[in-house]
Amino acid sequence: MQKAEFLKTYKKYQLGNLPTEQQHPKTRGLSALARTDLSAAIATLKQVDLEALHKVKGATDRIEDLRAAVQRVLNSDGRIFLCGCGATGRLSLLSEFLYREKYANDKVISFMAGGDVALVHSLEGFEDYPDLGERHLMQMGFTEHDLLIASTEGGETPFVIGATEAAARISKHSPFYLYCNPDVVLMEQVERSKQVLQNSAIEKIELFVGPMGLSGSTRMQASTVLQLAVGMALVETDQPVATLLQEFIDEVERTDFLALAPFIKKEVAIYEAGEHVMYMPRDFAITVFTDTTERSPTFSLPSFENNLYTGARPSLCYILIPSANDASEAWRQLLLRDPHALEWGAIDPQTTSHYLDSFDFSKNSLELREARLNNKRQYLFEIQLRGEQLAVSLAGIEHEWSLSTKRSLFRHTLLKLLLNIHSTLLMGLMGRYESNIMTWVTATNGKLIDRATRYVQILLHERNIQVDYLDIVERVYQLKENLSSSDCIVMKVLESFEDSQKGMKANEY
Repeated sequence: MQKAEFLKTYKKYQLGNLPTEQQHPKTRGLSALARTDLSAAIATLKQVDLEALHKVKGATDRIEDLRAAVQRVLNSDGRIFLCGCGATGRLSLLSEFLYREKYANDKVISFMAGGDVALVHSLEGFEDYPDLGERHLMQMGFTEHDLLIASTEGGETPFVIGATEAAARISKHSPFYLYCNPDVVLMEQVERSKQVLQNSAIEKIELFVGPMGLSGSTRMQASTVLQLAVGMALVETDQPVATLLQEFIDEVERTDFLALAPFIKKEVAIYEAGEHVMYMPRDFAITVFTDTTERSPTFSLPSFENNLYTGARPSLCYILIPSANDASEAWRQLLLRDPHALEWGAIDPQTTSHYLDSFDFSKNSLELREARLNNKRQYLFEIQLRGEQLAVSLAGIEHEWSLSTKRSLFRHTLLKLLLNIHSTLLMGLMGRYESNIMTWVTATNGKLIDRATRYVQILLHERNIQVDYLDIVERVYQLKENLSSSDCIVMKVLESFEDSQKGMKANEY
């Protein structure tokens, strides 16, 4: 987003008062804890996950309402559309995958801001425009007979709001709008959210879970509870929602998350040695994609490289789907359907099928990747089902988690929790955040520019330096233009204000 546009509209992106954007009190000092007591850091994040899951118990009746609406629409030959942006877009694609896997039909259709290619990496700016949400909904063929289930972690994403309001006008079935901040806060703080919450043609489900384990990282607890809510309404429907939720909580509680520690340490050592990892998810490709993809915008890492741009800086890790013979087959196995490209080349050339088709995650990717890395060593990180075990291995380290549940939704969601904790603490050990603040956030769209600005302000306040919000915005834009791949925008801006403060004090003498 250009500076002039942000400065004109910045108030609508100021989201620091939303609980999902705030620091979790139990994870302050998380980066230091990861370095000094990794097991304690793992246990802390598991506890944060469990607390979020228990909070969903208050919304089980509303999830039952969503389940009933889904059944009414499907029984009347309507279709279910799933919409999200970023992490919620990826959970929408996963929900469609799980439905197709179980029912083998195409009555559920998912879409996310930027199209299916955004499963691989985010497309800058798409989430900021409600008209793009409406346009995408219409392009997917939404009609008056269909039902939209829209998910937005914070409850304020313009793209998702645009799609939801359009669905409310078009369909005879009220769309469902799921989010993770309290109604009262959204009504007071975010005008666009207020419009949705006051719209009687839209069904709202508040799934408030508090702050994220890593501040603002809604790929964690917020997207977890949204994924469960949609999945229990759409796929796992043989038991009451409350019973299913408790079943999953029990599964999480008995799972030994501490077994992650050697894998975290090993992956850090691989990267520190200048080497790379190739994730090989034999049975959980879409869930592994979600976690590895979201590392890029959360921690300012190179995203998965496209074969059209052979000179791009390679990502730390990549994905290999070994049963796929070519790129097209890899996409079909990943989604259980052909991928959808928006073909909005005038807006962004990365929305085209030409660009999407140039990602290759098939068995050929290992050789392609070796060429890109100049034959630097790659370590396979295998994740697969082995009977009733979730089996993982990396560079001689192996572990199997026994799975009590046979439900695909719960298996994918349990793996999501494990991977979220793994990647978060991995990045903590690599210095990609301070305490529990995402200092390496990529300042691209409006929400992320605000987030970077607020984090600078928090860290300045801790150093007893007071700087106006808009002055920090100016400095963010000034410095991010020449930011190198080894620079952190939040720390770069922080240091510039600290240097200014030192200069002022020197002049006093």
